[in-house]
Amino acid sequence: MIRVLLAEDHGVVRGALTALLNLTGDIKVVGETGRGDRVVPQALACTPDVAVIDIEMPGTDGVEATRRLRRAMPACRVLILTGLASTGLLRRAMDAGASGFLLKDAPTERLAESIRRIDQGERVIDATLALAAMSATTTPLTDREADVLGLVGSGATTGEIAAELHLSTATVRNYISSVITKTGARNRTDAVRIAVESGWIEALRPT
Repeated sequence: MIRVLLAEDHGVVRGALTALLNLTGDIKVVGETGRGDRVVPQALACTPDVAVIDIEMPGTDGVEATRRLRRAMPACRVLILTGLASTGLLRRAMDAGASGFLLKDAPTERLAESIRRIDQGERVIDATLALAAMSATTTPLTDREADVLGLVGSGATTGEIAAELHLSTATVRNYISSVITKTGARNRTDAVRIAVESGWIEALRPT
């Protein structure tokens, strides 16, 4: 029997998935949570073989929850569920230690099969996203541009970025202008979105 922890913030969805997975005969949901910051405590309490984690939850997102869970329980494998087909999210999830990445609209049978394969030590990635990731271009941003854009994404002002990186405000503005040009964005906010979805920078929560 494969023991599963299900982390999904929508109660109706979580209940439906729990019921369907428990009908498989070889998979049992032994723990549930609707918050990312409760994944590790729940996992420590119910000792799952596989954790199925939604990418967007209150408390902390699925990527950070995966990172924390893999540190706390290395033997527990992780399958990320997402409604957003983003190669950037895929790379972040894999970097955090996830063994699988599946879109939420996948049939329940595919979810169950993915859990079985991950429990056997395989990696499972949505085929469309895997192909997109393989053909994705490398980042056009320099390390310093990525640093600046990451701070923009965290909500920092130009002055705060300048102080953090020991640059002049004029230099920071030049970096932001360069990033907007390279990404083809409409503005700095759009540049952050493009860079995160492309996996060029990590998504940061506003401070």
